[in-house]
Amino acid sequence: MTTPPQPDVAVHEVSVVIPVYQGEHHLGPLLVELSRLTQPFASPAGNRARVGEVILVFDHGPDDSPRVIRELRERYDFVRTVWLSRNFGQHAATLAGMSSSGGDWIVTMDEDGQQDPADMGAMLDTALSESASVVYGDPVNKPPHGLARNAASRGAKWFTSRLVGATDVVKFNSYRLVLGEIGRSVAAYVGSGVYLDVALGWVANRSATCPVTLRDEGNRSSGYNTRTLASHFWRLVLTSGTRGLRLVSATGLAFAVLGVLATIVLVIARLGGADIQAGWTSLTVVMLITSGAILFSLGVLAEYLGVAVSMAMGRPPYLIVGDPADGPQGRSTGPSGS
Repeated sequence: MTTPPQPDVAVHEVSVVIPVYQGEHHLGPLLVELSRLTQPFASPAGNRARVGEVILVFDHGPDDSPRVIRELRERYDFVRTVWLSRNFGQHAATLAGMSSSGGDWIVTMDEDGQQDPADMGAMLDTALSESASVVYGDPVNKPPHGLARNAASRGAKWFTSRLVGATDVVKFNSYRLVLGEIGRSVAAYVGSGVYLDVALGWVANRSATCPVTLRDEGNRSSGYNTRTLASHFWRLVLTSGTRGLRLVSATGLAFAVLGVLATIVLVIARLGGADIQAGWTSLTVVMLITSGAILFSLGVLAEYLGVAVSMAMGRPPYLIVGDPADGPQGRSTGPSGS
């Protein structure tokens, strides 16, 4: 049961950041829910908070989200809009919103209404009770994405946690509460292609989780396909540290040991009188093994090099521009602008 607000307790200002890609049909109902939290409310533990601003970051999706964003900006005085120059992806759009926020805390959430805004009070309680700079929503029910995608998500997190060394990856969730100064600082310095939650882990003193309940996202189709999900996972692997490079070395060592053992077996068999035909078979097998290991190693090294080059060239993770409707692109007098 929610504790009544205490008038002598300081109110925590919360900035809500929502990356928008396909929000035409879901943003309206979500903003209605968030509007109820713009007045001071009490968390389950009695902490007072209010949503001071909702930042909608347009990431150039395929639907009519720009129209909806403009309508919401006119309807609610707490709505702020951020327009990106092109599609940069969810993490980059979230960083752009963080950099434009001004609250004591930043809450990031999806546009589809799957995450309940009412849970942010409990997340704030967790942050205060555990002195955590970052609190992730920990769903108590299964995400409504289908068996294959849920299994792939669990497998990716297990791989990254056990083999790459990113032990906090099991906590990662797009519904997160971040200390404002931490979120804005990360958004200011993080390089292109860096996984947002990995970057937060570099500077946050502590992260925690809070139980939340996922809701049905309706008939909205996911903005992620197999290719983008794979890219999302690979970026997590590459930015989680250099253990991947050590895995390359270990792979090369394993194949070298395998080659030595195979050589010993063949020599012993030959000395024992076994009839081993001299030919291309054994040579081909060795070449395939060694060349495969070399190419795999070079591929991983090239990926790391690509991340470093992108950062060294100054490629921005995002670029904020003005609302196209308010600039030169909105001044057309032709059929498309009338």
